[in-house]
Amino acid sequence: MDLKVHINNIHGSQMAAKITGKFTIDENEFRFTAIAFGRIGGQNIGAKLSQITEKELEKLGYNVDEVIDLLQRNLLQGDLTLPEGLTKESFVDD
Repeated sequence: MDLKVHINNIHGSQMAAKITGKFTIDENEFRFTAIAFGRIGGQNIGAKLSQITEKELEKLGYNVDEVIDLLQRNLLQGDLTLPEGLTKESFVDD
């Protein structure tokens, strides 16, 4: 499964941050939200998809749990793109 993650916005700090963004799978684009504890590349993250997104993924033949797992893995590993002007360091506490 070729999943690519793009972050739209991050609100918060190193302790906890709310992330909004989108991900693509085989040229299909979907939105997500996530809560990160630590920073991207940190220790824990929980991604959430809307029921509409989950149903669309199922219609396309994807296993929703596998998609969420891969999305969270990409977020944890920092395998993503950020909007211009936002760097991973810009929301890390000193």
